[in-house]
Amino acid sequence: MVPILFKITFIPGLQDIVSQEISQFGDLQIFETGKQEIYLDIQNNIQSILSLKSVLNVYVVKRDNNLNPSYISNHKSILGELIEKSLKGGDIFKTYSLSCAGAHSKEVQEIEDFIYNTFHLEKSDEADLEIYIGKNADTWEVGVRLTKRPLSLRSYKTSNIKGGMNSTIAYAMNTFCNLSEVHSYLNIFSGSATLLIEAGLVNSDIQLIGFDNNKEHITAAIRNISSAGLIKHIEIKYKDILAAPDLGMFDVITSDLPFGMHISKGEDLEKLYQCFVSYSEKYLNQGGILVAYTAEHEILKTSLLKSRFSILKELQLEISTSVNVYLHPKIFVCVLK
Repeated sequence: MVPILFKITFIPGLQDIVSQEISQFGDLQIFETGKQEIYLDIQNNIQSILSLKSVLNVYVVKRDNNLNPSYISNHKSILGELIEKSLKGGDIFKTYSLSCAGAHSKEVQEIEDFIYNTFHLEKSDEADLEIYIGKNADTWEVGVRLTKRPLSLRSYKTSNIKGGMNSTIAYAMNTFCNLSEVHSYLNIFSGSATLLIEAGLVNSDIQLIGFDNNKEHITAAIRNISSAGLIKHIEIKYKDILAAPDLGMFDVITSDLPFGMHISKGEDLEKLYQCFVSYSEKYLNQGGILVAYTAEHEILKTSLLKSRFSILKELQLEISTSVNVYLHPKIFVCVLK
């Protein structure tokens, strides 16, 4: 009998962060690890798994060389067992999507008929229940997502901005900030406040301040902060870094630096990044931590190497865009000498 496993997925490059978070739960044991997924035994505590902040999605899966679409169409109970486990997870599902090779084949049509007739779920492109049959490395895998929304889509995200930061990256960045020990935290280019909220959910007693020069971003940030229940703990200001606003000294500075669609036409990115580094040098306490994220990492690194910052760590990530293009941004963790 093929065993059922839990599968968690994450952004490539964050494996160590995910493993570290899993290690904080004594009831979670890793079964197998890949580039962007970790498998856990089905005996692990599902509530602990669903509380993980560094992962994108959680699935129940079966893996075996025989589990191709043709085999599943003849052994539908295999998929049915996974769907039943997902339906018992607490979310209410009304629609489903199936990702599978041979979408118009007789076998796939039989699988879709089985899902509709057995579970009364309607097929939809914007589905509640995500199902897939495909190969992972050289092994066939059948999986069903346990939640209607990816875990990375936080419930506090009531307002989004174009190109906004993925919450799991924000969580990862904050793991380097010693949030249980620091007293003040500044987020530059604060956007929709994802970094600030993720920090506040860990320790709301920190002085949490962010600023941005885009009024639409400020509005979105305030809505998200309110939704997260942190409106009394996070302060957002309308400021431009080029004006070098004096907001006091901080133990931690973080930033999702503008790149790609965030860059205005004709904007001098080298000047902006140099301004960011110089500003951080001025307003970060001695020995303070700077954590920055950008796809234009060569420009940032050049400025950092000319500064009083020591680079402690560089994490290169792999981000898939909506047009199947991959970005390779980096997280820099630095200390002020």
